[in-house]
Amino acid sequence: MSTATTASPTRREPQLRGQTVVLIGGSAGIGLETARLARAEGADVILTGRNPERLEDAAREIGAKRTAAFDATDPAALSRFFDELPAIIDHVLVTGPGPSYVPLLEMTADQVRDALADHVVLGLDVARNAAPKMRPGGTLMLMGGTGGRRVNRELGLASAATAVLPPFAAALALELAPVRVNLIAAGFVDTPLSASYFSKEGLEARREQLRTTLPIGRVVSPADVAALAVHIMTNTALTGATYDIDGGQQFVG
Repeated sequence: MSTATTASPTRREPQLRGQTVVLIGGSAGIGLETARLARAEGADVILTGRNPERLEDAAREIGAKRTAAFDATDPAALSRFFDELPAIIDHVLVTGPGPSYVPLLEMTADQVRDALADHVVLGLDVARNAAPKMRPGGTLMLMGGTGGRRVNRELGLASAATAVLPPFAAALALELAPVRVNLIAAGFVDTPLSASYFSKEGLEARREQLRTTLPIGRVVSPADVAALAVHIMTNTALTGATYDIDGGQQFVG
């Protein structure tokens, strides 16, 4: 007579239990999806955004610990936000602002400065204010892109703005150590921000084009980027690097 034994499944511990994740631009798209996944992994999350109503809706949906409605490109408001945080934080993801596609000869001097510096200035301002509050081994994650790596007259200065981010993130990683700094470079991600660049018909045409041309056979979603962001949070050997997530878009146009 034999007795059968059934192995009980091993329950995995949440990877971010006891940690705090701050999402700068966390009320929609990649920021919100990353907050949702971080919560599922046991983290407390703090959401910021410009729209107070959308921010509160997002916070209720995922059970955020705290919210703050302000413009992250306002240095005084950003400094005040971090000054008022009551405890140590572990990870920060910065998801904005979006790219600007203005033809070069139509740009003013101010628009050129903004296009080239927006992401770097915001990243630097966040780094200055967040670092004193961050636990060693935590990570600051910035968002870049792969779409601008091919020079195209329709992209304006987006290619130049994209090119500066990987060396900036690497240099910042040396400055902030032992806090880690990494760059997530996405292609087209199906978010409300991406949709805002298209008409309804144009958006669906772009989705269909990507479904038929990308090596992965589908459009990259916010959940894909969120999974990468959480991996970067939990793998403490990762710093100073750029992580492409575009489904192969940069190779097929």
